[in-house]
Amino acid sequence: MLFARVVGNVVCTRKDDKLVGVKLLMVQPVGLEDKPRGNILVGIDAVGAGEGELVLLVQGSSARQTSKTENTPVDCTIFAIVDTIEKDGKTVFNKRSDKMIV
Repeated sequence: MLFARVVGNVVCTRKDDKLVGVKLLMVQPVGLEDKPRGNILVGIDAVGAGEGELVLLVQGSSARQTSKTENTPVDCTIFAIVDTIEKDGKTVFNKRSDKMIV
């Protein structure tokens, strides 16, 4: 699992039949400091995420384990929208303020 920020949308007029009606989002993996880590990815949105939100994503065979992606040709799935993160008993992220508090 990785933390990532949704940074954009991907629109494809032609795609595999199993992906018709599925929202594709560009996501930038980030660390707890909210700084980019690695390359931007394209992920299937299984939870209704929006641009700018902090999300959790999975890659590889785990990406095909949600109800929306089962038996679908995907390698990256957004499966959760983060509300809060606690580390060492302290809140380090809160969706209301939408920033890391490290």
